[in-house]
Amino acid sequence: MVRLSLGVLSENTAHRGDPLVAVTLPDPARSVVAIPPPGDGPGYWSGAPSAVLADGEVYLAFRLRRPIGKGRGYAVVVARSADGVRFEPLLTITKEQMDAESLERPRLVRTPGGVWRLYLSCATHGSKHWRVELLEAGDPAGFDPRQVRVVLPGDAKTAVKDPVIVHRDGLWHLWASCHPLADPDEADQMVTDYATSVDGVEWSWHGTALERREGCWDARGVRVSAVLFAGEGDERSVVAYYDGRASAAENYEERTGVAIGADPAALTALGTAPKAVSPYAGGGLRYLEVLPMPDGRKRLYYEMTRPDGAHELRTELR
Repeated sequence: MVRLSLGVLSENTAHRGDPLVAVTLPDPARSVVAIPPPGDGPGYWSGAPSAVLADGEVYLAFRLRRPIGKGRGYAVVVARSADGVRFEPLLTITKEQMDAESLERPRLVRTPGGVWRLYLSCATHGSKHWRVELLEAGDPAGFDPRQVRVVLPGDAKTAVKDPVIVHRDGLWHLWASCHPLADPDEADQMVTDYATSVDGVEWSWHGTALERREGCWDARGVRVSAVLFAGEGDERSVVAYYDGRASAAENYEERTGVAIGADPAALTALGTAPKAVSPYAGGGLRYLEVLPMPDGRKRLYYEMTRPDGAHELRTELR
C-alpha cells in the first residue's frame, strides 16, 4: 500500500499536517481470473466491473464484448459471489433490450434505503453518442429493462458514459467520462466531469474534475474508474483511480493512474507514468474497481489484457 500526500502530490512522501490517502495498486501477479472473456483473441472482453458488498456477499455487474462487427458490447451481467472470486450469474441484459448499439461499463449501486440501481452506458445507434439509463429493483436479480429512464442524456456536443457513483454525507457524487462529438474522428478523446444529486436521479454538473495532460501518457483521455473518500470536513481527501491513454491508437488499451484532491470536483493526476499496466500485449489494465471489505482489506476488480489480446476480468484481495 502506498501513502500519498495531498500537499506535495508525490508518492511515499508527506508533510506534517497534510491529509493522507491510502492507495492500493493492482498487482496482476497476485490476481486470479474472476470472469473469462467470451472468446479468444483481440476484441473479446469481459470487464468494466462495478461491485457492491451487501449482506456478506459480493454483487458484480460487468460488460461482455465481442469484436466490432460481431456484436461489440452485447450484454451486461449481474452476478453474485460468496467469496468474491467465483460468481453465479443472476441476470443478463442485452443491448437489444436497451435499444443500444453497444453497452459499456455499468454501475451497480445499493441506496441507503435498500433499493438496487443499475446505471447502464448505452451507445446511440448510428452515432458516437452515449447516454446513461437507470434501472431500479428490490434485489439485484430483479432489474427489468422495460422499466428504464434516461438519467444522463448527454447532448449533441457531448457523449456521457461509464459513471462512477458514490453516496457520501447524504449526497450522491458522480464522475462520468465525457467525449466531444463535434468531430467524429476525435470522439475517442475523454475527460471526467463531476456531478452531484440529492436522489441519484437528477444531477447537477460542476465541470471537469480530471483533465487530460498534454505531452503525458494520459494526453488523449482520462476516465475515472473508482473514487474513495477519507477524512471529514476540512480534513477530507479524495483518491481517484483512472484510465488514461496517450493517443487514439491506445483506445481499448488504457492503463491505470491515480489522482488526488481535497475536493471531488478538482482532482490532480500523480506522476508521469501509469501506476498499473498489464504485462502483456498492449498493456491494458483498466476499469479498476476498489471494494472496501469489513476487515479493512480491499478487493480489487479490473479488466486486463491477456497474451492473446483478449481482456479478462481479474480480482485480487489486498
